[in-house]
Amino acid sequence: MEAVMLGWTLSEISDAVDGVLVGGSDSKISHVVTDTRERVGGGAFVALVGERFDGHSYAADALRNGAVGVVVEKDAHVDATPRIEVDSTGDALIALGVKRRRELDVPVIAITGSTGKTSTKDLLAAGISGSWASPRSFNNDIGVPLTVLATPPDATALILEVGCGSDGDIELLGQLIRPDVAVITNIGSAHMEKFGSRRDIEDAKYEIVSILEGRGTAVLPVDEPSLQRGSASALITFGTSGADIEVLDISTDTGGLPSFTLTTRGESLAVTLPLAGRHQAWNAACAVGAATALGLDVKEFVERLETATGSAWRMEVHVGRFTVVNDAYNASPQAVAGAFETVSAMDGRAIAVLGLMAELGHVCEQEHARMGRLAGELGFSELVVVGVDHGYALGFPGSVRKVADIEAALDTLDRIIETGDIVLVKASRSVGLERLAQHLIEDAAS
Repeated sequence: MEAVMLGWTLSEISDAVDGVLVGGSDSKISHVVTDTRERVGGGAFVALVGERFDGHSYAADALRNGAVGVVVEKDAHVDATPRIEVDSTGDALIALGVKRRRELDVPVIAITGSTGKTSTKDLLAAGISGSWASPRSFNNDIGVPLTVLATPPDATALILEVGCGSDGDIELLGQLIRPDVAVITNIGSAHMEKFGSRRDIEDAKYEIVSILEGRGTAVLPVDEPSLQRGSASALITFGTSGADIEVLDISTDTGGLPSFTLTTRGESLAVTLPLAGRHQAWNAACAVGAATALGLDVKEFVERLETATGSAWRMEVHVGRFTVVNDAYNASPQAVAGAFETVSAMDGRAIAVLGLMAELGHVCEQEHARMGRLAGELGFSELVVVGVDHGYALGFPGSVRKVADIEAALDTLDRIIETGDIVLVKASRSVGLERLAQHLIEDAAS
C-alpha cells in the first residue's frame, strides 16, 4: 500500500490508542505499517500478534529500517524505543483507523456479502474516478483499518470491503467504517459452519446496514426481502424484475465476458464488462446502486466500468493450447455455480478441477453433491477432485477422478486435457489450488 503523510506525532498516536509513550520525541509519522517487508521508513510499526506470527519479534528491525516508532503490547516487554505500549495492538490499529476516519471528508461505501464483495469493490473503484479502495481482500479487522489509514488526502471516495466471520465482526468496526452507503451483495451458505443458519448469516451481514444508524443508503439484493428492515434512511435494490437497478438479457462471449442491460429510473444502459463471469452482471448492478446512492452520473459510471481490472485468482481466463479459468481464490456454492455457468457457455470441452468448499457445516455434503449435479447438468465432461471429496461424486452423473494432492492432479490432467479444452480451477483458499492453476497456465502457454 502506498504511504500517506498522516503527519501525526507519537504523542498524538499514544493519546489515540490510550497508550504510554516511552522514549523518543514528537517526530511525525507518514504512515502506519504492520509488516516490515513493506516500506517502514518514516512510519509507525504496529506489532500485531496472530496464531502463527508475533510482530514484536520485528519491532527492533522496524526501527533500524527507519520507523519513527513502534506500537507494542505492554506485556511483550519490548525494550526498543521510541515505543508506545498498549494493552492490545489489534485494538490500537483499529483506534488509529478511527482517528484517520474522523479526518476524512469523503463518501464511504462499505461492502459485505457472502460472495462478490471483491468484484463489486473492483467495479466501484473503476467507476468512481479518484477513489481509494481496499487492496486485494483487505476485509478484516487488520485490512479495513489499514485501508482507511492509507486513504490519500485527495481521494474522491473510500470503498471498503468488509468480511464477516462471526456475529459482531462488522459492528466492532462500526466507528472505523461509518459508511454513507452500506452494500450487501448477497446471502449464501458460506460460513454456515460458524453461523449455523441462514437467518444468523443474514443478521451478521445486516450489521453493515445497522451501523448506518438511520442515515445513509442501503443497497440490497431485491430477492432478499428479509434484509429490507428499515435501518437506513434510503433503500436501493438491485437484481431481477422489480428492482431499482434491474439486470436483463445476460449473455457471455466465448471468453466468458458478460454483456447485459441495466435499467435504472427508466433508463436502459448496455454494459459489457472486462471481468469474466455471468455473475459479474449482478455485481455491476450492485455497484450502480451504490453510485446512484452517491448521486453520480450513472451513464458515465457505467462507461468507466469497462476499464475495470479484476483481482487475482478470480475468474482469470488464460487462453493457450487449452484455456485455464483460474478462480482459485475461494469457493462457496454460489461462486462455484456462477463459475460453472460461465465456463459451460464457453467454446470447448469443460473440465472442472475442484477442492473443498469450506465452512459449510451441516450442509457440507448436501452442497457439494448439489454442485456435482450442476456440473453434470451443465455438460462438464470431467471432474477432478483434489483432496477429500465431500460429496461432488454423489451428484456428478459420470465418474469423478479423485486425487490426493496437487502433484497427482497435474499428472491426471496431463493425461486427459486435450487442445481446445477449458479447465476451471476452483476451491476454497485453504486448498491452495492457485499453485495448480499456475502450472496449468504455464503448460497451456508452451
